[in-house]
Amino acid sequence: MKWRKLGQIHMPDGSRPWMLSHAANPVAEAIGGDEFRIYFSTRDARNRSSIAYVDLDLNAPSKAVRVSEQPVLSPGDLAMFDDAGVSIGCILPVGGKRYLYYMGWHLTVSVPWQNSLGLAVSEGPGQPFRRVSRFPIVPLNEVDPYTISYPWVIRESGKFRMWYGSNTQWGPEKKDMRHLIKYAESSDGIHWQRENVIAIDFAAPDEYAICKPCVIGDPDGYRMWFCARGPSYRIRYAESPDGIAWTRMDRDAGIDVSREGWDSEMIEYPCVFDHRGERFMLYAGNGFGRTGFGLAILERN
Repeated sequence: MKWRKLGQIHMPDGSRPWMLSHAANPVAEAIGGDEFRIYFSTRDARNRSSIAYVDLDLNAPSKAVRVSEQPVLSPGDLAMFDDAGVSIGCILPVGGKRYLYYMGWHLTVSVPWQNSLGLAVSEGPGQPFRRVSRFPIVPLNEVDPYTISYPWVIRESGKFRMWYGSNTQWGPEKKDMRHLIKYAESSDGIHWQRENVIAIDFAAPDEYAICKPCVIGDPDGYRMWFCARGPSYRIRYAESPDGIAWTRMDRDAGIDVSREGWDSEMIEYPCVFDHRGERFMLYAGNGFGRTGFGLAILERN
């Protein structure tokens, strides 16, 4: 597997107060023809994240067709689980609706944050996303007691399947955290059964944060792209016959930092999608998306 980079696609120009910096966690949604709506997380002057979008034509992806004038989703009410920001995990069509799964940021005192997962629903194309609740649909509990991150959800035979990040410990410093990827199931996409199933575990002693899974079910099995952090984030890869038991194959990820430029220090938050027989990857660059996101295409043998 080898990805050919098509270059930096988008970064905020600072013209909107709620979108001053960062374009992280890019997620693609087909909107017709060769156009895709790319949702991403962006930040204001207080470092609070909102969800925005940019529409792209894959024939000329470096030139935006349009950029959202208002947030798709803004930080939640004061003292709620998402009052410090919202970061997109994925968008899933469910009947005529669209489910937007997201991570809510909630800052704390003794540890940096205590995040959990929310859901916003759009009733149809062109309709706004509205929270189903001010409270998380995936809260902290005995299985996930510390913090939860970036959900990726697919639906198969009426069953919802989710891969998400979960802390197993905190420590005196941020690098002492142990954050890996777990698996859960649901019958309705709202109420989740979590059995502490670890999907992706650590592969090296210096890894301490594994997150932002993107899962695709191919005819020969499941493929997952995610990012792992030691000194800095890199994109990693794994395969599974059933979506539950995974084998890490990081050497086959096929993409790394560039020698210089916007993605020379770190690459992270992958989103892989197919279009017209080609496979594409969106990913963020330096500074956790401060330099925006780019696009790559899988080279076929």
